[in-house]
Amino acid sequence: MKHFLENVRKYLRMSDLSMIAAVMAISAISCIMLFGIASGRFDERCDISTVQTQIAASVTGLFVVGLLSVLDYNKFVRLWMIYVPLAIILILLTFTSLGYGRGGDRNWLSLGPISIQPSEVLKLAFILTFSLHLARDEEHMNQLPHMLLLCLHGLAPILLVALQDDYGTAIVFIIIFMAEMLAARIALRYIIMALIAIPSGALLAWNFLLQDVHKNRILVLIHPGTDPENLEYQQDMGLAALANGGTFGQGLLDGSYINVPEMQNDFIYAFVGQAWGIVGSLVVMALLVFICLKVLVNSLNSKNRLGKFICIGTFAMLFAHCFMNIGMVLKVMPVIGIPLPFMSAGGTALLSMYTAIGIVNSTRCHNIRRYRINYDADPL
Repeated sequence: MKHFLENVRKYLRMSDLSMIAAVMAISAISCIMLFGIASGRFDERCDISTVQTQIAASVTGLFVVGLLSVLDYNKFVRLWMIYVPLAIILILLTFTSLGYGRGGDRNWLSLGPISIQPSEVLKLAFILTFSLHLARDEEHMNQLPHMLLLCLHGLAPILLVALQDDYGTAIVFIIIFMAEMLAARIALRYIIMALIAIPSGALLAWNFLLQDVHKNRILVLIHPGTDPENLEYQQDMGLAALANGGTFGQGLLDGSYINVPEMQNDFIYAFVGQAWGIVGSLVVMALLVFICLKVLVNSLNSKNRLGKFICIGTFAMLFAHCFMNIGMVLKVMPVIGIPLPFMSAGGTALLSMYTAIGIVNSTRCHNIRRYRINYDADPL
């Protein structure tokens, strides 16, 4: 028992306690906001069980952070032959009768009494495997055969989630891929080639990939008020809800709230603005920015390349979620179904974010020089 307590104290000293405290604070705010939404009965899908699920996922997530902090990321990241097939199988199951979604997406999986979003598992698997791939191949990555393999590695999960019509998550994967490649010092010639290819790729996506509903969500941002299907209604309500809270908000339970569709999920930031006003909105934003920056600082302090790439990938994922979600509410980004980290209702998304924080904290707790990537190890 004494030895166990000594190990606990050791890892507590090495952990990024301020980052973990910020995550716990934002999770607590989430549970409070969801309780307010459930009490106001804005959506029949958000009731007291939603709050209970969020609390349970937060407590479980904190345990996961502690467990992963003790485990050495240099070792468990190499178990890709376990977690990668699991993530792919879960994604493929969404194309069976077990899969379902809303608005044309098919990105949820019903497993008896529980529902999970497999793409959240795939994000973590991709960050770990792509970081390992880069760390092993960094010296040769700018040679054409190695670059092609890296691009194929990045393209695989993007295509999987695009087949689900989950284009928001596909964009998150693209941002993770780009951030890690830049951190690995991709050659300038490939950056120039990518910039040249972007217009053609965007044109192909517009003509052959995006459905009319996706195109209209983009067009209404360029020409507000011209949407015949009223697809911008949700964003208009989100902006009105933010303004409705004023400076300090109307309180959690007894305000004259504006009901925004999906207020417990993608538009929970709108309810924060109504309940706690611009002050509360800025507090939530500050906590999210702080968490992102702490992850980025951990990447800069990492003494091996694997830890650095894992942190960069996690930072890119968190930043993409925050930017796109708050951008949706502020009507500067199209509605693409991206949850706000640690805030939006959903056990799968919350646990995946906690897991990512746990892995980042592991890179800090096991940030010692003797670990180096073995370039002669078995390839991915």
